[in-house]
Amino acid sequence: MSERQLLHAAAMPRNTSTVTAVLQSKAADRLTAASAVKGHWPEYLMEAAELGFFMVSACFFTTLLEYPASPVRNMLPNAFLRQALSGLAMALTLLLLIHSAWGKRSGAHMNPAMTLMFLRLGKMESWDGFFYVVFQFAGALSGVVFSSLVIGRALAHPNVNFAATQPGTWGTGAAFVAELLISFLLATTVLAASNHKSLSRFTPYFAATLVATYITFEAPFSGMSMNPARTLGSAIPAHTFHALWVYFTAPPLAMLIAAEAYVRVRSARAVYCAKLNHHNAARCIFRCRYMELQQN
Repeated sequence: MSERQLLHAAAMPRNTSTVTAVLQSKAADRLTAASAVKGHWPEYLMEAAELGFFMVSACFFTTLLEYPASPVRNMLPNAFLRQALSGLAMALTLLLLIHSAWGKRSGAHMNPAMTLMFLRLGKMESWDGFFYVVFQFAGALSGVVFSSLVIGRALAHPNVNFAATQPGTWGTGAAFVAELLISFLLATTVLAASNHKSLSRFTPYFAATLVATYITFEAPFSGMSMNPARTLGSAIPAHTFHALWVYFTAPPLAMLIAAEAYVRVRSARAVYCAKLNHHNAARCIFRCRYMELQQN
């Protein structure tokens, strides 16, 4: 046997071992994804349903308040008042969803940017984060499609436009800055409240108050999204893609910055869970230390 053949024979076990290890690693990754779906599919569906219902509410109230033939629209000629009522309606919708059985169990993120923030903070498994985001996008689009089937052509009217979020008259630059600021403030508020022993139970109310305030005062700048899935869900049927980059960049960036700021001011250990409402007995699939917070 030649020297080359001897070297080749000596290398065979190592190469085979390496290939086997790689295949086993890939199989383990697939098993991790499969086990995540097998164990946590109810939470994924809940996230989709929650954002779907949120979009149904957004479509319904936007049509009610902005469609020219709506009797409510004719009763309320003041645009600011209609905007404030829309903010109140969506804040109440958010509160109901967070306090629903589904919201208590899934954590009620309903937002890929929020999920990415908690993933960065180490409170979620990677596959859970991935499937949360996928199902959030699916839920948002499903909610708008369902609303279109129920409401009909009124939802497509330019005044309603599938409840799409778009930059205002100040342009995409102002919309980006506005989305960055409101998303950062929401994320900071959620982190500060949900990880405070006395304030954690009020986290849903803080979030809802900000949503109502944002829709009332900030919507003229960007349409008030803070949520890539929410924006895309309306953009697809409305065919409004020209400023989609604003809503896919500003909210995730702002919430990741908020996460970094929180970790530097306090620490990663000061984040106890990824639920917005943990005052319940629903199961938690996150890397949860909520009981530790209550015992402090």
